[in-house]
Amino acid sequence: MDVEQLEILRYPIGKFLAPAKISKVEIDNFICDLEDLPALFRKEMEGLSKEMLDEEYRPGGWTARQVVHHVADSHMNAYIRFKLTLTEDLPTIKPYKESLWAELSDAKNGHPELSLSLLDAIHRRFVVFLRSIPENEFDRRYFHPESKKEFDLKTALALYSWHGKHHLEHIRNVKRKFDA
Repeated sequence: MDVEQLEILRYPIGKFLAPAKISKVEIDNFICDLEDLPALFRKEMEGLSKEMLDEEYRPGGWTARQVVHHVADSHMNAYIRFKLTLTEDLPTIKPYKESLWAELSDAKNGHPELSLSLLDAIHRRFVVFLRSIPENEFDRRYFHPESKKEFDLKTALALYSWHGKHHLEHIRNVKRKFDA
């Protein structure tokens, strides 16, 4: 497999591109994406065998099992980052080592239902929270110490909308490997 093919498998919907300007309609659409994500993950994970759960979505990539646990981990962090940003002035968020979290036992061996249930709960709460935020508050920012950049909540919301779709496609790629 060549480098280009690996890149397509790594970013099946393309890399995240931050929109230059994000409207209220787009904010609402991103929130709807987050609202729909747990059901979409459930649908794609349904009926996956142990072999499929432990299959990498690309050579050297995470397994389907690790992907679903990663999305739960990531979106829990997103929820906390949003709450910090609305309650503090330019908070410095706590980064975490995603690749190392994915290697921990709960991510490598845990039953996917653990994270599917978590996604259901965190997304219900996150969506209620997001819908309560006045539009102008989405301009609030947090500081990411690893990238040394500030991120406004509109861009972060766009990122997490993309993030869910990105990893959902990884699960679909695993399923396609077994359909072939």
